[in-house]
Amino acid sequence: MKKRTLKKLTPFRSRKPVFQPAAFLAKIGTGRTISDLKKGAAVFSQGEASDAVFYIQKGKIKVTVISKTGKEATIGLLGEGHFLGEECITAMKLHRVATATALVPSTVLRIERSEMVRVLHEEQLFSELFVSYLLARNARVQEDLVDQLFNSSEKRLARALLLLAQFGKEGAPETTIPKISQETLADMIGTTRSRVNFFMNRFRKLGFIEYNGGLSIHSSLLNVILHD
Repeated sequence: MKKRTLKKLTPFRSRKPVFQPAAFLAKIGTGRTISDLKKGAAVFSQGEASDAVFYIQKGKIKVTVISKTGKEATIGLLGEGHFLGEECITAMKLHRVATATALVPSTVLRIERSEMVRVLHEEQLFSELFVSYLLARNARVQEDLVDQLFNSSEKRLARALLLLAQFGKEGAPETTIPKISQETLADMIGTTRSRVNFFMNRFRKLGFIEYNGGLSIHSSLLNVILHD
């Protein structure tokens, strides 16, 4: 008689769900909290402990630095999809080197340093996304430096406005951007408020921009950058 033997069954193992970077950056979770900020509220301040990375889900954040003599300069305006405070990942950056404040009502995701380091090590998709972001950010810094060194203040202003409206990025541009002071624009491009006022009036007369509750940017503003 043929003996029947029980087949050895392999234990059932639940499959780990596929990591979704977009979902990770959209929800609260371990080491992650979401904050709704009013206009003017600080994300973090210069000199504070650098212990988290922030991701902008909605709105615009202004990044400024203050020198030892008390002079303030705007070094960036970041919007939806940008990271803030990523320098905390390196052990050398113990304190914030800049201040980040909401230019308009904004929503940010706070990711604790330990959680950010963990997901970068364990999740390749997120690591690739973050590295791509850093490379693009580095390229933007180099472009800003070239712009500052070689372009006129008029071209620098036109480029700053187009970047704020996200011309050149994937998807449709914003066209209408939140109201931004001429002092802030002057800080960004390294000129005076009076020069910014002069060029803004010129852009408006030429039909490159419009004021209608916000600031509307037309693609025709590219002509200022392309014209020699």
